Amino acid sequence: MNLGFALHLFLHLLVPLAVAWFFFRAEFRRATLLMLAGLLIDLDHLLADRILDPNRCSVGYHLLHAYWLIPLYILLAFIPKTRLIGLGLVIHIILDWLDCYRQHVLGF
Repeated sequence: MNLGFALHLFLHLLVPLAVAWFFFRAEFRRATLLMLAGLLIDLDHLLADRILDPNRCSVGYHLLHAYWLIPLYILLAFIPKTRLIGLGLVIHIILDWLDCYRQHVLGF
């Protein structure tokens, strides 16, 4: 596992935790768990020919990482009852996009 990919995985845990700590401290545990549920969209990797490819950009490739779903994830983040799950999904997509940028634009 390369360092960039390890950092990517670490950020998938750290960022929702930090958002829960700074913005939802009164319900920290619940907020953390619901935002971490955004990791479940990675189940679509099971449908790929190679389940885990650290050099593949997930955004736009995997079913639940499709571009047309991103506005839905953003909408969920604005609805009070689905806000935390929506935030988790948006955070997940942003981190995956940043990983794509790191790989294909920055080259490491």
